[in-house]
Amino acid sequence: MTQSAPIPSLAKTGGTVGKTMRLRGDLFSGEELYLDGEFEGTLEVNHRLTIGPNGKVKANIKVKELVVRGSIQGNVEALDRVAIMNGASIVGDVKTAGIVIEDGGFFKGGIDITRTEVKQPEPVPAPPLQARAEAGR
Repeated sequence: MTQSAPIPSLAKTGGTVGKTMRLRGDLFSGEELYLDGEFEGTLEVNHRLTIGPNGKVKANIKVKELVVRGSIQGNVEALDRVAIMNGASIVGDVKTAGIVIEDGGFFKGGIDITRTEVKQPEPVPAPPLQARAEAGR
């Protein structure tokens, strides 16, 4: 079996759905997942989800990071970012902190760019009036 895009670290850290596999239902993964087959349902991955070039997904997806080389029909929520590669497509709404659409990538839907929470520094209280008056002497 040959793959068009080898993923060397995936064999050690995640799972693979091959191009001849068809899955339907609710899928949750605490590891990275490479999906090059067909999937229909709901999909939640706590790490990176890569849809391979043969991947055809009809699902609502919630992930940390998404790389699309195939096609997705459904809404996507990605905590970090979504990358739609050349020849790939997403038809549905996307909610993410960052999105990359390569030339040749296709997207149809709405985009909601979320902001990562940045803690504002707490204001430093002004010194009492008496301390300011003494400092000015």
